[in-house]
Amino acid sequence: QVQLKESGGGLVQTGGSLRLSCAAPVGTWSRYDMGWFRQAPGKEREFLAVLSRNGHSSYYADSVKGRFTISRDNTRDTWYLQMNNLTPEDTAVYYCAARGVGRNQYDNWGQGTQVTVSS
Repeated sequence: QVQLKESGGGLVQTGGSLRLSCAAPVGTWSRYDMGWFRQAPGKEREFLAVLSRNGHSSYYADSVKGRFTISRDNTRDTWYLQMNNLTPEDTAVYYCAARGVGRNQYDNWGQGTQVTVSS
C-alpha cells in the first residue's frame, strides 16, 4: 500500500488551466505506474492518463488528449496533471492512483481533489 495525496484543485473559468499534484512517499517514484482518473456527479469514474513507472510511456484518454499532460518530478516523488483549455465538462473530483509492478489494477488511491470549471 502507498498513500497518495492530491492537491491543486479549485475553481477555474472556461478556457483556464490547473495543475494537479499527487504526492507519494519518498522513494516511491520508480515503483508504480501512476494514473489519473476523475468522477463527475452521477457518472462513472473515468480514466484520464497514465505514466509508466520508468517514465518512458504515457497514455491518454481521447477526451483529454492534447489538453492534459501527465508528468513526474522524481526528486519530489510527485506526479502532475497539467490541464489546459478546461470546460465545464471537466468538472469532477480528480484522483491519482498507483499500479504496482505486475498488477492489472490500481490498488492505491488518493482522496481526490475537486475541480470546478465555470462557464
